[in-house]
Amino acid sequence: MPRTARVKSSECIYHIMSRSISEINLFQCDEDKNYYLALLKRYKEKYKCSIYAYCIMDNHMHLFINPNGFDISTFMHCLNSAYVSYFNRKYNRHGHLFQGRFASTIVDSNAYAISLSAYIHNNSKDIDGYNGMEHLYAYSSYGIYLGIQNDRYDLIDKKFILDQFSKVPEKAVKLYQRFVTDMKESGISNVIDEDIVTSYIANEYRSEKKIITRDVDPDTLVKKVLRIMGIQSPAVLKNKYSRKDSHIRAFIVYAMRILCGYKFREICEYIGNITMSGVTKLSMKGFYLTVHDERCQKAMKSLLQLV
Repeated sequence: MPRTARVKSSECIYHIMSRSISEINLFQCDEDKNYYLALLKRYKEKYKCSIYAYCIMDNHMHLFINPNGFDISTFMHCLNSAYVSYFNRKYNRHGHLFQGRFASTIVDSNAYAISLSAYIHNNSKDIDGYNGMEHLYAYSSYGIYLGIQNDRYDLIDKKFILDQFSKVPEKAVKLYQRFVTDMKESGISNVIDEDIVTSYIANEYRSEKKIITRDVDPDTLVKKVLRIMGIQSPAVLKNKYSRKDSHIRAFIVYAMRILCGYKFREICEYIGNITMSGVTKLSMKGFYLTVHDERCQKAMKSLLQLV
């Protein structure tokens, strides 16, 4: 029987849950959990996504993510595949680690969003010693929300959730902590009652969530990049033998990957006379440049404002 197609939209935000196969824990130790968070940071930055909450348990993980228009299946495939490679290499094993596809639910209201964050942040109550002390669990974003744990991997966007309680940060944190505790004690977060949940939300809240356009026409994108970079000739994209132009080629390939929604095969076809391996390397180099090269950082910022 064919699998049911996953419901997706460029404007969706998601609750993601991944679980390990029954005979093995997904995370064997804290080092594994740290590695997964580091991967999450890598792909969050690479694909320009926002993370609202997470909780990593031994045999499963919860993630509340706004992919900002990026394809959630591609994001999770990259994240989980990279982790499986690490895990199998470290523990000298092979084969599947995750239990089928990741589960995803579309978060379609503000009430659902804050209730979901409370559910995720209460997950650690099932760990010995953390019931009532959920904010101290190091592999949950709850302590980051309350300001008692550092966001070591610079992952969490707290503003989306906390602004729904108050525009005053200190007040928002106190109200949010009370809300999370109430949700655990009442069990409301298991069956969302929108009227009750929205009674906690500040009346003045207006969502400022923005979506990054991910279906930009590649010709338009290339022209924008060349204009931003001050380059006259579009031949730089085709000239694979010019070291001088390699940075521009890499940046354009990476930009096509995240802003045109192109797969590596489609980028190969667009550029022509280049292998999948070559495109993959260029995309990786382009991402590196947006992190470390000031010119490319400014160019990407301009592109995100233009699309």
